[in-house]
Amino acid sequence: MSTLSDQAVLQAIFNPNNPFDNNLGLEAEVELTDDDSKFDPVLVQQTKELELQGVSLAESGNMDAAVEVFTQAIAIIPERASGYNNRAQSLRLMGDTAGAMSDLNKAVELSGGMGRTASLALVQRGLLYRLCGQDQEALQDFRQASDLGNRFAKHQVTLMNPYAALCNRMLAKMVANLRNPEPRMTSSL
Repeated sequence: MSTLSDQAVLQAIFNPNNPFDNNLGLEAEVELTDDDSKFDPVLVQQTKELELQGVSLAESGNMDAAVEVFTQAIAIIPERASGYNNRAQSLRLMGDTAGAMSDLNKAVELSGGMGRTASLALVQRGLLYRLCGQDQEALQDFRQASDLGNRFAKHQVTLMNPYAALCNRMLAKMVANLRNPEPRMTSSL
């Protein structure tokens, strides 16, 4: 009998580009929220409106303006993690990896590693770590985000499993050999 973890590894091997789905009995992604109750609700509403404006600017390709708007949101409530996470994404898209990493570290710290922003910041930071070749740090962040219920992070943890990687290489070689068999020598006795 295989465990859910075994099934997830097999799913990643045979369908490496597909995200996890519920046909394996894996739990659905947890709906996370951030606890903003410690902040003034009026200020929270102002920062959320600014963040929505920043996201809209980023989606339209205006990264400089998006960063400015996220910075305004952070100035209103500097202890709120969401603004740092959003600004980090814009900075990353602008090629400022160091600035993005700094903001992600701050977002994870302020969130206490809990909630929606922590989940998103950990995944984003994990991807930056992978980009920099720091796979152990990436795996640690993906595991933490996975523990929060992030399905993308769970998929990354499975893909980074050395056994899954080995199986993927062996399976790819086998499929390549089936598609392009090596010529066999025949004797003519």
